[in-house]
Parts: sequence; C-alpha cells; structure tokens
Amino acid sequence: MRSSRSLTLAAVTTLALAACGSGGESVDTGGGGGDGGGGDTLVAAVSAQPDQFDPHVTTAYPSFQVLENVYDTLVVPNAEDLTMESSLATEWETSADQLTWTFTLREGVTFHDGSEFDSADVVYSFNRIIDEDLSNADRFANVASVEADDPQTVVLTLNQPTPNLLERIGAFKGMAIIPEGAADSLDLTTEAVGTGPFRLESSDASSTVLTAYEDFWGGAPGVGTVEFRYITEPAAALTALQNGEVQWTDNVPPQQIETLQGDDSIELQTVPSVDYWYMSMNYDRPPFDNRDVRRAISFAIDRAAVAEAAWFGAARPNQTAIPEDSSFYFDYAPFQPDPEQARQLLAQAGVETPLTMGLMVTDEFPETVTAAQVIASQLEPIGVEVTIETLDFATWLDRQGQGDYDAFYLGWLGNLDPAAFYQDQHLTGGANNYQGYSNPQVDQLLQAGAVEPDEAARKQIYDQAAQLIVDDVSYLYLYNPPVVQAWAPGLTGYQIRPDKAINFESVELP
Repeated sequence: MRSSRSLTLAAVTTLALAACGSGGESVDTGGGGGDGGGGDTLVAAVSAQPDQFDPHVTTAYPSFQVLENVYDTLVVPNAEDLTMESSLATEWETSADQLTWTFTLREGVTFHDGSEFDSADVVYSFNRIIDEDLSNADRFANVASVEADDPQTVVLTLNQPTPNLLERIGAFKGMAIIPEGAADSLDLTTEAVGTGPFRLESSDASSTVLTAYEDFWGGAPGVGTVEFRYITEPAAALTALQNGEVQWTDNVPPQQIETLQGDDSIELQTVPSVDYWYMSMNYDRPPFDNRDVRRAISFAIDRAAVAEAAWFGAARPNQTAIPEDSSFYFDYAPFQPDPEQARQLLAQAGVETPLTMGLMVTDEFPETVTAAQVIASQLEPIGVEVTIETLDFATWLDRQGQGDYDAFYLGWLGNLDPAAFYQDQHLTGGANNYQGYSNPQVDQLLQAGAVEPDEAARKQIYDQAAQLIVDDVSYLYLYNPPVVQAWAPGLTGYQIRPDKAINFESVELP
C-alpha cells in the first residue's frame, strides 16, 4: 500500500487515483449508528485525508487506515509475525501440482447492509479487479480463473505455481471483498459496504467517522465510534494526545521519540517496519531518462543525512527496498556520496548545468518536506537545482498518476513478500511503475521470483533483480523507518504492527 501503500504506502495505495472529492462537505454514507460495541468514541489523529474509499482503486495509505476497519479479505496477516491466517476464508487446500487453490468460506457473515456474504461476492470482487485492470490486477497475474463451487467454496485456478498467493490476496485491504454488484449500485469512492467491525458513517475535510457494526462476525467492537481526525502537524497531534483531545496517533514528532519513551502522559511504542522511502525520477522527461543522470543524482545523495533529517536517527539508511530485519534483505550499497563522480556522470551524459529538477513532496507527510530540503542542498554542488513542490496529498497523487513531475519522494508501506517490494513498481507496465522503468532482464527475474517455490532460490532471484533496479536507479532508495505510534494510558486491546495496519476492533477506552 502506498504512503503515496504509498506508504501509498503510502502509498498507498496506490495510483491512477481519483482525488478526494469531499470539497469540505460531509459525505453521508447512509449507514446507521452502531448499537453494538462500547458507547465510547475513539479519536485517532492521522496526518492525511483519504483520497477515496474504493479499496480496489486506491493505493493511498490514509485511505487504508480507515478501510482496514471496514473491509475484510479472505486471509489476513497475523499481527505478530505477518504470516497469513484465516479471515473470511476459514481454511484452504492446494492441489498436488499447486495450480488449484480451494478456499472454504466463513459462514454466518453479513455485510453492513445486512446482505449475506458468500462465494459470489468473492468471485465478483476478484474478477472486478482483474477485468477492469484496477490497481491490484497484477496480484492476479498467475490466476487463470476464479469460480464458485458452491456458496461456501471458491476455487482459484492458476496458470503456474504461485507460492505467495496468500500474500497476494490478503496482505492489505486493497484485496477486500465487496458485495456482488456493489460497484454498479454504489459510489465506492464515497461509500463503503464491508464485512468488517466498523462501517463508514461519514467523511468530510476534517475527519472520517466509523460506527461499530453490531453483527460483525468477530464480535462487537469495544468502542461504538471511531473518528479519524486529520492533524497534519506532528507537534499538534502529540499535543492533542497529551491534552486528551485524541486517544491515539501515528503522527509523532520523530525528534521527540526518545524523550517520549519516558513520558507517563502517553503510551508510546515502536517496532521495525516493513516500509521503505525513496525518490524516483520520470523516465518520460529528459534528461531523467538517461541512466547516467539518475546515477549522478544517486551518487550525490547522502542517505544517512536524509534519514537523519526525516527521522532524527530512528530510521535506517538503505539502498535496497527490503529492511535488514527481513530474511530477504540484500546487503547492497553501491552509491556512497561522491560529488565528483556525480559531476563526471552528468558531463558524460552531455547535461549542461545548472539542471533544474522539480521534486514533488506532500505536507501531509511532513518528513518528505524536511528531507527534500536536505536532498536539494546535496544536489546543488553538482549543478542540480531542486525546486521543491509541496502539494496536498490529493494533488500529489493526481500529478503522479498523470506523470506530471520530474521526480517525487514518498514511501511504500505494509510490504510483506519480496514481490510486494519490487514487482508492481519495476515490472514493465506494472500497475505502480509510474516512473516508466523497463528492463527485460528485471522483468524475467521478477516473473521467475513470483513462481519459485524454494525460499533460498527466490532470495537469489530477488537479489539479482534488486541489484539491477538499484544500479539503474529505477527507485533511489533512502531508508527504512520504524513504526511509531502512541495512545492514551489505559487504552487496551491495541497492537502495533510492522505492516502499519491499524485495527481498532479490540480497543477499549479507560
């Protein structure tokens, strides 16, 4: 999922995307108030507004912060180790040749409109993504058909073995199950009908409100209402938490992480994330289509200094996507700060300096603005003048989707399998390959990695692909940040996760 998820993620998230259309007016989704769950309201301070609510289209992390609590997938990452476990599917089995996956569905599940969930909804949801070539269509690249054997059974037939199929269909709510025909009867950009613990009540320019779904198959939530309140400035979000105006936030000032760990007025936790933050240049805009130019810029950037500016020592500089805590981590760092090498590459490319480069960031992810200033100062000595373009997130997403940029800086969040780190972003024509990268050797490796059942062999394949991606500077990787979240003392039932999925179904307020 783009924070731009991406990161989205974010991302996320994802991005031939529609901009948020609330225009400051409340969007009434038609859902009634939730009689189930507790009567309290949990107010969560987040940094950005959802761009829309269609889970199959958006890849923006601010949207998935909400949708995580509204929709379900067939399987879901376990909060502890991110291995896949049951959700709307209670069990599954694979054929001996690994080409047929049969899923048994949970009984007694209803959507927020009261309709019963069954296999027709799964077939409709997956085929909608595939047939309309929506944001996550590449996740079904190896799926030949999706069929219902009976109301409680769905069969996915593959054209080649896919060892990471569970991750492909359940890693995040971009693979959500919606009611059959929902896209024809609802405006899914502003409405939502899921099977999750909360239903979408309203959304406007200041907040999004969810109410408890009393008939949720997992049991009534512990709070009656969740309000996602948009507070862009981290210091303001922290103050609101300390003052009791909000009870949870993931918008914590990075420079205060260390001191806040001893602050009894809040509960603060951090865990290593599966996120990465990066910069990318537009291959359709000369001279950024020139590999030497991209490599020159990569040699000019001091990633440690960028990470320090963004996270005050809490993030780890990295030149590949996958963080070092993962078994798929690849220790490859060919670009050390070398301004002279950078100048030589620009000259070799025939670029006359000063070269002007627009760098697109969003103030709804403040770290991008801060770090962009450091990047600009690092590129100036090699003759690259950076114009920092600070946009609201909806405009950022729209311009990225249209290819209206020289370069952008953001992150991908919630990545689990190595394919999630690399495939859609770097495969020729990939759903999230907005920079326009194309390398036949990388394509071959990514396609091979997606079907290789042996984990050690998969790692070797993805290591080779990552080396080419890094050398070509398809993405200029910068750092892996931690997950940092804080909540009110006495709040129980919340678990911080490496994938940044925010689940409030079990939360109880003091």
